[in-house]
Amino acid sequence: MRHRKSRLQLNRFTSWRKATLASLARNLIIHQRIKTSLSKAKAVKPLIEKLIHLARRNTLAAKREAQKILNDHALVSRLFNETGKLFANRTAGFTRIINLGKRRGDNAEIVIIELTEIKKIEHKQTKKEKETKPEEEIKPEVTKEKPSIEKKPETKIAVKERPPSVKKPSKKFLGGLRNIFKKERDSL
Repeated sequence: MRHRKSRLQLNRFTSWRKATLASLARNLIIHQRIKTSLSKAKAVKPLIEKLIHLARRNTLAAKREAQKILNDHALVSRLFNETGKLFANRTAGFTRIINLGKRRGDNAEIVIIELTEIKKIEHKQTKKEKETKPEEEIKPEVTKEKPSIEKKPETKIAVKERPPSVKKPSKKFLGGLRNIFKKERDSL
């Protein structure tokens, strides 16, 4: 008998449900807030609470338990190094659920589930952003003397000539299906 053994099954069989909850937990650790349905948020909340309790313990056994759920070494280290330290002073209440309303298509309740202690994620600059500085930072120096204008010899740059453009055939209507459906006329 399974008296009082209720849990949110999410209309999925066991392995699918575990994969869904693990995926939600991974995304919540990475992004610190996700938008999902109310039933999924209620189902993943105990799992996230358990993972954060493990992160606060910060032992090898706790890391192995978290590895079983998350299946990602980098994510486990992020959980223990960053997220666990955020909740060092808190004993419970690691997540909150904020209602957003109903989804237009199927009228499901949409919520945001987020960590209560959110660390601001720093924007990492790419190489292109580092090389190109905004126009505000580049200021021309103002000098009282007129700079001497020297003409530099023009250098010619070799430009590849394009081959003569070949006219592409026009696209056929539905890949040439018109010929299939063309009616043959009776010749009398």
